[in-house]
Amino acid sequence: MKIESMFQKNINRPINGVIKVGQDDAESLKQELEEYIITKELRRHFNTFFDNYSKAIDHPTDKIGIWISGFFGSGKSHFLKMLSYLLSNQEVAGRHAVDFFKEKFDDPMMYATVVRCTNIPTESILFNIDIEGPINKDRTAVLRVFAKVFYNHLGFYGEDLKIAKLERFVDQRGKTDAFRKVFEEVNGAPWVAARASYAFFEDDIVSVLQSVLGMSETAARNWFNGEENADMSIKQLVEEIKEYVDSKGKDFRLLFCVDEVGQYIGDDSDLMINLQSIVEEVGSKCRGKVWVMVTSQEAIDSVIKISGDDFSKIQGRFNTRLSLSSASVDEVIKRRILEKTEDADALLRMVYDKEHAVLKNLFTFSEAVLDIKGYADGAEFSATYPFVPYQFIIIQKVLVEIRKHGNSGKHLSGGERSMLSAFQEAAQRVQGKDENALVPFAQFYDTVHTFLESPIRRVIDRCQTAADKHDGLEQRDVSVLKLLYLVRYIDDIKANIDNISTLMVDDIRADKIILRREIAESLERLERQNYVARNGDKYSFLTDEEQDIAIDIRNTSVDSATIVQSIGQTIFSEIYPSKKYKYIKYDFAYDQYIDETLVGAATGGVRLRFVTVASDYYNVPEAKLIMDSQVNNEAIVLLSSAVQYFEELETAAKIRKYIKQKNVSQLPESIQDIIRKRQAQARTLEESAKTQIDKAIVGGAFFIYGEKIEIKHGDARSKLDEALKQLIESVYSKLNLVNMFSESDADILTILNDEPQQSGFAGMGNNNEFALSEISQWLEERHMSHVPVSMGDVQRRYQAIPYGWREVDIAALVARLIVSQKIEIRYGGAVIGKDDKNLVRYLRIKSEIDKVSVSRRIAPSEEDMRKAVKFLRDWIGQLSIAEGEDELLQFVRDQLTEKKTHYEALITEYSHDRYPQKEVVSNAHAVMADILSQKSDNVALLKRLLARQDDLLDCTEDMREIETFFRSQRVIFDAARELQRNLQDEQDYFATDPDTSSKISEVATILSMPKPYERIKDLSDLMQSIKSAYGVLLEQKKDEVRGVITLCMGDVHTLAGSLANDEVRKSDDRFLEYRKKVTDATSLTMLDAMITQLQNYKEQVCRRIEFMLQDKPAPYDTNGGQPKPQKIVPVRRYDLLAVKRLTSREEVDSYLETIRTKLYDTLKENDAIQII
Repeated sequence: MKIESMFQKNINRPINGVIKVGQDDAESLKQELEEYIITKELRRHFNTFFDNYSKAIDHPTDKIGIWISGFFGSGKSHFLKMLSYLLSNQEVAGRHAVDFFKEKFDDPMMYATVVRCTNIPTESILFNIDIEGPINKDRTAVLRVFAKVFYNHLGFYGEDLKIAKLERFVDQRGKTDAFRKVFEEVNGAPWVAARASYAFFEDDIVSVLQSVLGMSETAARNWFNGEENADMSIKQLVEEIKEYVDSKGKDFRLLFCVDEVGQYIGDDSDLMINLQSIVEEVGSKCRGKVWVMVTSQEAIDSVIKISGDDFSKIQGRFNTRLSLSSASVDEVIKRRILEKTEDADALLRMVYDKEHAVLKNLFTFSEAVLDIKGYADGAEFSATYPFVPYQFIIIQKVLVEIRKHGNSGKHLSGGERSMLSAFQEAAQRVQGKDENALVPFAQFYDTVHTFLESPIRRVIDRCQTAADKHDGLEQRDVSVLKLLYLVRYIDDIKANIDNISTLMVDDIRADKIILRREIAESLERLERQNYVARNGDKYSFLTDEEQDIAIDIRNTSVDSATIVQSIGQTIFSEIYPSKKYKYIKYDFAYDQYIDETLVGAATGGVRLRFVTVASDYYNVPEAKLIMDSQVNNEAIVLLSSAVQYFEELETAAKIRKYIKQKNVSQLPESIQDIIRKRQAQARTLEESAKTQIDKAIVGGAFFIYGEKIEIKHGDARSKLDEALKQLIESVYSKLNLVNMFSESDADILTILNDEPQQSGFAGMGNNNEFALSEISQWLEERHMSHVPVSMGDVQRRYQAIPYGWREVDIAALVARLIVSQKIEIRYGGAVIGKDDKNLVRYLRIKSEIDKVSVSRRIAPSEEDMRKAVKFLRDWIGQLSIAEGEDELLQFVRDQLTEKKTHYEALITEYSHDRYPQKEVVSNAHAVMADILSQKSDNVALLKRLLARQDDLLDCTEDMREIETFFRSQRVIFDAARELQRNLQDEQDYFATDPDTSSKISEVATILSMPKPYERIKDLSDLMQSIKSAYGVLLEQKKDEVRGVITLCMGDVHTLAGSLANDEVRKSDDRFLEYRKKVTDATSLTMLDAMITQLQNYKEQVCRRIEFMLQDKPAPYDTNGGQPKPQKIVPVRRYDLLAVKRLTSREEVDSYLETIRTKLYDTLKENDAIQII
């Protein structure tokens, strides 16, 4: 479907794009009234206006000012014109104005209010004050404009107040016709035609005044030549207005509808006060019969820049303020121009459903504000087609900015209706295409072309001519240049390649990748021809003057060394400013190079070098870079050539040099503006270059100490961190031998005051093991070579490559060697002990370390070592024992420490129970501790070992049975102890079982023996026998408790009878729970306690049942008298049946008689007895 056939209204029909208040021909008025769109915002403003206006009909008011404000594109002039025509209800094309709005107001109540207001006789004076006002403004200019339009409205010559006043004077006397007739007879021309040139007809006018008004010739000439009649005060004008309004009847209204009053007043406070006074006087005198409605710019306080509080005063005279925005511009355009037919709507929605993913990708902007976007759904696609939603927002801003920044552009109305023209003309240019076509944003240039300054048009036209001649440019380049001009002042969209490509999309089927490539090529051509400038990734349109300056800047030469220095400054001051690299506990200073230039002072350690594209070194073979990086102990970063950091800094340097060569203050203001923009560009380029250098580092190649290394992830800082980390680890290959660090003298003192530290597992390097070995071996080598070594030599050697250790850590390592008696320190020839208070100073202070000598300490004797090895083989039973001093002494320490730790663990076990022979374990532990007390001195340790070898052998022998006990017998011992504790309170149950009692006593005897090891094997059988006997008693006790439960349940049922069923059910449930507990019970004591619990519970239940039975009514006596309450007394069974052993029939009879007597005695006083 062709685009032209999609619209409900002919896209080629004439539309009045710019509304002028003075345009009142019938055809224009008819179109304006018919096609006026009442948006949601306008509906609210109409409602506010007519609400306030209608109230004044019944209630006179002095609040008659209406201030309609709005930026370009808000439609304030059109709104004012519609109010004017509505209230005056003029007839247009055979219809009254209000009839055109009947279907536009969807609220019947609101329309009724409008009709009521329009039924009142009203006249409207609609004018643009900027057009009607005098060229030379004075403080009464606003007054004179009001007087002019008022007199013109009355039919008088308002252009000249002197003539207007004459005409009004003549009219008040009813002689207007006579005056005009006589003048035409005398002059030969009609008065209305000749009055503008009245100064040339003095004699004719004097004659007419004499004839019609009866004035003397002298009086008539005095009037003609007088000046006083040209002046008028606000009071006089308002009185004449009031007189006119009153003459029209009680309900008559007069409207002054003033367009562009804000622009006319500007920053002239006199004009502002003049308007304020007129509105105030009209309000107070006419009391709502005369209204003043004006339009002005939105944010008027910033536009007219009035100082003090004058602006607030003038706004105070306008009680009704209506602020229009451009938010509804898209709604107006969609309804007046873009509204689709049903078929077109269906087709477009189908296209969107098919292509919505493509459309979303096409119209995705980078770094744009949130409301700059593509289509939300199919309905929006259909409503805005062939345009894109973002265009409605951007074109408004473009029109505003063009008006701000171009003299010709100031004549461009930025209102909605000029936007109507823009969208209509753009749609017309694609009307012959199908439903895949879209309007690119560059298309809107043709709408504003004629309003632009000639220098702007010249640039575009010259570009067009070059493209037509194929002189280095193509047709697409012209469109790109037009687009760059349109967005020149727009901040919402960054003019980078991606966004320019999006703005240039003209077809749904466009391949954005290909389009982006073509746009990039266009921009390159335009930049080469100086039509555009690039600032980072942003492109901008250049005027002729800007192009001239751009050429001069491009031809300015700068020294590449300056740019390289700037790159170095950026890297080492901003991107990677740290002068030292922190590695674990170390801070390594490194030399900073940019190309072949050293930045800052040299440290003599490792290097970090950046190579730029300006260096000859950039293109050397990789093998050269690899070799140099190893020779110089450096990391070389070859900055990526894919990033244009150098060009940006070069351009910035050229701009600064160009400006420095110019006497800017003497240049024309327009050139100064361009230079200021270039200065800002230089700052932007330098800032952008920082980002680009950052990217060049990230994408660069890294050569580290003889290898090309690929650092895959991270930003520039993290990659440089990794590069220096690898450099440090490669150059300082023995750095990590130190893995435990010291921080201060206090740490070194702690080492000196403690026992020698163990290195953990030998050969693992933990706890600085390898570092200590490194120093020891070197000192041994020096000793064998008879070369004296000072502490200064040690410090310097191990701070340098390949070690790089910290001075404090080196001192700490030497301190450990001292404590472990590997070396000795001499100062002034005297040996310094580890307790010497100055020892730390001798190890660290620069003024002392060269005075201190370091040498190996004397080792233990070979004889002691042989004896020790022989003993250890016998004692431990291990033949393979190292015979070297370090290995042997470490073996001794390990063995003794292991046994000491083991004995400590055994002693801890004695806290759990009274296990046998604790004193033997304690003694063995004490022997180990005694020998290990000399572990810091190898010689002393060996001697103490040999001195106590008999004790060690005795301990081993004494501990054999104890070790066996804890290894295999302790479990049985613990089980027997547990059984003994469990039976402690239940032994009385075995009173009738002497065999079991005997076995329990035997278990207790074994457990209390000092050395029970031989008898522990008997405990298992004894425990099994005891547990069997206990099981028999437990089952008997369970049967007894179950019998008690049965008796208790029977007692409850017997007492309750057929009553208290709920209580009986509850008790049954409880007794069943007791049965379960009996089954699970494992203790005789627990079962006995359960019997007492059962009896107590049964008694509680019985008492509750008895209480219930007492509440039952007693039976009536036989004589029909009142019921007699029964007295029932409970008697406990165990109170009635005393515990007693009966051995004969006589004793049984006597026992029963006692029970009978008790029951009889109780029954005498009661009606019944309840046995419980």
